[in-house]
Amino acid sequence: MTEDFSRNLRLLCSYYKSIADVCRRMKMNRPQFNRYLGGHAKPSANTLRRFCDFFGVEEHELLLPHNQFIRLIQVRPRLSSDDLRASPETEHLEHLGQLGHQGLDKYLGYYFEYHLSMAYPGKLLRMLTCLERQQDKVYYQRTERLQESPSDKVYHGKYLGFATFLIDRIFMVDYESLTDQEITQTILFPTFKNRVTRLTGLKLGVSGSGERMPCCARVLYEYLGPSVDIRRAFKLCGLYDLDSPDIDESIKQAVANDIQPGEWHFRARH
Repeated sequence: MTEDFSRNLRLLCSYYKSIADVCRRMKMNRPQFNRYLGGHAKPSANTLRRFCDFFGVEEHELLLPHNQFIRLIQVRPRLSSDDLRASPETEHLEHLGQLGHQGLDKYLGYYFEYHLSMAYPGKLLRMLTCLERQQDKVYYQRTERLQESPSDKVYHGKYLGFATFLIDRIFMVDYESLTDQEITQTILFPTFKNRVTRLTGLKLGVSGSGERMPCCARVLYEYLGPSVDIRRAFKLCGLYDLDSPDIDESIKQAVANDIQPGEWHFRARH
């Protein structure tokens, strides 16, 4: 089984530019992938499923004797070199990443993120966000800490996404990775100063409460630096009353969700 599997896997990889290209697309560790290719390791059920989903084959097909698998590939058009490539949505995301990976280096690091909570109306939420570069793209993680009162249980949320800089705006898209029940988009104004201090914009998402109401809120990112004491910073995250002295008044004003006379749309505040 292991020898046929490894030979079949090498055949499928030959339709790509390189083994490194396959590992990058699958987000798989290269040394471990080489063990599968060399027949030195047997994939788990989960890993086998990932291979099948990625290459477009069934589990029993991937485990066929190699000569039989070759014939199967030869007569299956969908496994031609034109079709064995990234899915359309992946290609679109990679295109966006290539367009907007420049210009974000000075924004890398940690931020406190502020906005009026969608799940707890009347409360201001402070989160910890980190932007980092991985190879040629910028990814980020937003982490929230929710505790309505000192006696309540603490809940955590982790959002994973990528950032793109297009012309003069920073676009961020992420999903809630612990429940997989929410996608959020944020658009920020960049800064034209040498130092990054605060970034403002709008956030679109759904409330984490049972009604899952689509909401739009003003948001402010307060730059903390390229590195922080994560434990101490995270302890400062959570829900705050709107009159809390722990939140700067200028931040409260920046994230207030009011509409001024003459405004026909809900707009970000620069």
